[in-house]
Amino acid sequence: MEIRSTTDQDLGAFVDTFHAALGIFPESPNADGGGVWWAATEMDRNLLAVTADGRPVGTAGAYSFELTLPGQVVVPAPGVTAVGVLPTHRRQGVLTAMMRRQLADLRARGEFLAVLLASEAGIYGRFGYGPATYTQRLTVQRHQAAFAAPRAAAAPAGGSVEVLPRAACGEILEQVYDRYRRAQPGALSRPRRWWELGAGQVPVASTPRYVAVHRDADGTPDGYASYSKDGDALTVDETVAVDDAAHTDLARFLLGHDLVARVVFRHCPPDHPLRWQFADFRAGEPGGETDWLWVRLLDVPRALTSRGWFTDGELVLDVDDPFLGEHHRYLLTVRDGKAACVPTDREPDLSLDVRDLGSVYLGGTAPSALVRAGHIRAHRPGAAVLADALFRAERAPHCLHWF
Repeated sequence: MEIRSTTDQDLGAFVDTFHAALGIFPESPNADGGGVWWAATEMDRNLLAVTADGRPVGTAGAYSFELTLPGQVVVPAPGVTAVGVLPTHRRQGVLTAMMRRQLADLRARGEFLAVLLASEAGIYGRFGYGPATYTQRLTVQRHQAAFAAPRAAAAPAGGSVEVLPRAACGEILEQVYDRYRRAQPGALSRPRRWWELGAGQVPVASTPRYVAVHRDADGTPDGYASYSKDGDALTVDETVAVDDAAHTDLARFLLGHDLVARVVFRHCPPDHPLRWQFADFRAGEPGGETDWLWVRLLDVPRALTSRGWFTDGELVLDVDDPFLGEHHRYLLTVRDGKAACVPTDREPDLSLDVRDLGSVYLGGTAPSALVRAGHIRAHRPGAAVLADALFRAERAPHCLHWF
């Protein structure tokens, strides 16, 4: 078996092999070649596993994204995608070989971390990925949705909401999302070609939706909500806003929609403030909590010195990377929001797997939770508490993008 890079001529084989691995059939692209997930694929970043007689049996790809780290630091982040092996060739080492080759390629490109969305939570931990952001559904019954404070007390006056069809506001969505993601830890970029080709899911895809666009007092778009109505339920694909005032105005608009019994917000961070804005705290019913973005560190010192920090301190981290056969010990020192990370022979404060370091990296998973779970070993009292303080972000990391 050979793991090889793909070219543009391999697009058909790549798409067909991946779909066969999932047991589904590909959708048909539109007249411009868009409207399908692979419209934005980057063939120079994809891999095919090929048998000795030339048959493709496995796929793995990556997109070129940017990831926002704590401290509003934006860095390159390959988004691993389209990983699949034909049913006839599973449990024969194909996936492991592709993952090993892909990580080597990413390092050769100078990339220090990778991200993915895991279709199955049990697969990617052994390759060094750890869940780093989480999302949930929030269902609100309209008859319970009275806000505790009137609008004037909750947000400055002057904002407005306009309803537009999805096809009429693509540029607005792109601009507002880009402002939002640069300030939100855990958010990924949505490259221009994704919007142009309608790749992925709504609202990037051109699937019919109504969009509530929020504008500030100067008329500048600063938020949007993509939604559809089915029966008496209004489903909100995503709400994106550059500040809490715009977000609150959009929520008020959605919850005031006529002929609706309940509003379902599909993608909310665990610390979503909406529940706290209702007079009845139980009006917002959380559900469907799940992991979303998984992180894999490829260069620990670069990763740790790239993000922002909000507490001073130092920790010795003993990091094991069994998939790549690496083991290193680092002294992490944080002063005035900046970190230094150097090899050390000092006794460790924490011993952890690289997947667990990926989980805590964005501040969405408390190191102490992984200590209690038996994933991380704390070697001295107070080490876990200090790690919690060091690795926290300015707010909970959250990722909306599907890829």
